[in-house]
Formats: sequence, C-alpha cells, structure tokens
Amino acid sequence: MQVWPRKRAARILPSVNWGALSGSGLLGFLAYKVGMASIYAKDITEDSMMKTKKVVIPGTILECPEMKIFSVRFYKNGKVIKDFIVGFDDELKRKVKKIKETKKIDDLKDFDDVRVIVYSDVKKTGVKKNPDIAEIGLGGGKDEKLNWIKEKIGKEISIESVLKQGLVDVRGVSKGKGLQGPVKRFGISLKQYKSEKGRRRPGSLAPWTPSRVTFRTAMAGQMGFHTRLTYNNLILKTGKPEEINKNEGFHKYGKIKTNYIILRGSVPGPKKRVLLLTKALRESKKQSKKKFEILEIR
Repeated sequence: MQVWPRKRAARILPSVNWGALSGSGLLGFLAYKVGMASIYAKDITEDSMMKTKKVVIPGTILECPEMKIFSVRFYKNGKVIKDFIVGFDDELKRKVKKIKETKKIDDLKDFDDVRVIVYSDVKKTGVKKNPDIAEIGLGGGKDEKLNWIKEKIGKEISIESVLKQGLVDVRGVSKGKGLQGPVKRFGISLKQYKSEKGRRRPGSLAPWTPSRVTFRTAMAGQMGFHTRLTYNNLILKTGKPEEINKNEGFHKYGKIKTNYIILRGSVPGPKKRVLLLTKALRESKKQSKKKFEILEIR
C-alpha cells in the first residue's frame, strides 16, 4: 500500500516539495549513479561498540558534474508569475526547443518564493551529451535567496558547495523489470506441485461477494521503474576523480571524470541513472551521529 500504484514512472526526475525542506542556499543536486563498492573504514562514532575498529560497509558512488543556472522562477500564491532565462549552453538546444533571449533579474518585491532551473554539465562525463534539467528550491529568506542567485549566475555550482557532509535523501527511478508474475512481484508462496490452473498464481482472486477483484489481490503486472525515495543516506566522502578511479574504470560505467560523492548504503536505479540528492527531510539523530574514516575502497 505504501508504494501503490505499481506503474511505470511518468518521468525520470521526480518532483519535490521544496517548501518542506530547511537549510540555506541550494537544497538539491543532480548526480549519476556509478555503482556500489565495499568501503573499508575505521568507526570513529562516539559511544559506538565498534569504535576505533575496522569495519566494512556498503557504499554507493555517484558522479556529480557541475551545474549551472538556466532560469530563475518567481512564485506568488503557488503559481509562477515571472521566469527569467539567465544563461544556457549550446547543449541545451537539444533539450529545450524554444529558448528566449537571456534577461537580467528585475528587483521584484511582490513574490512568495523564488527557485532556480538548473542543468547538469553532463558532457564532461562519459554518461551522455544531453543535460538533465530540474527545478531546485532555495533555503533562507527572500533577500538571501536573491543574493545567492545573483552570485551564482553564469558560474559553475559544485557538489562540495551544496552537500559536503551530513545526511541526504535520494530520489530516483528504480531499475525496470517489466511484466512479472505475482510470486516475484508480491512474494506469494507457490502452491502444491499437483495443483491445477497454475502453481505461480493465487488460489482465489476474490470471493463470490463482493463479486469483484480488489486491488489488494496479488496479480501480474509492471515491476520496477517506479519513483522511489531513500531517506537519511550518510555522506561518507566527496572528492576529485583522480582519488578514486581504477585503471580499468568502473563496471558498465567507465571512469569518473568530474567530482564524486560516496553514500552509505544503496540507492534506487541502475548505473548511469540520474538521481536527485536533497537535504534530509526528517533527519535521523542515530544516523547523523555516525562517523567513519575511510581507509580503502574496493
């Protein structure tokens, strides 16, 4: 019921309720999944039973190319009242069909919120050429938001200036697995080997009364390619590509060419999937206290 309906996601980058997040500056960042690795680290968490001992924890490596501001969007009563295009590259012509002339931001006073439309400089990576575009909210007061925007227009925004330490939430689309039966999709048990009308299906779809099949019945259908969100992923490390690259590159990804970030645990999506990292919505005190000193990455 938590993840209903189980249908294909309408788009790769999900929408975010930016008003619910707190913080200052940019509240999110675009990243591309490289893969998972075993992180050999020393636990330096206070009052931990494993303190000063060597532990092996699962980690996910994400490549985070720099982002640039495409346009600035002003809101009033939940509706867009003004949209200023402040800059674009030639690569955006493949993504945006009609690009108006760039304008300077007017000093609007009658607005409730201001957000930025950013695009990733993905051409620097080996993933693809077309940049991904997303709307990302800002934290702080009105003047603080406008000052941050004016300072960053025409400049590159790096992952280290937005998310360097602490906890983050990861939003993305999971790996698609197509049409699957009820055993794999819902985990129901196989019937006895002599059963008629199939072993890998429910014994009954519904009773006589009410004479309909409810949506709770385990049936075949789409599995995977769903919008999913993982909370409180601990940032283990951010760094430059020369610190982590292997000679042969990463499996089914290649070499990292821009900045990267390592998160504790797993995140949704296959390799090369674009993900949206945001500041933690409901920060876990237990997770935020954990600290690790990375010794080796395998």
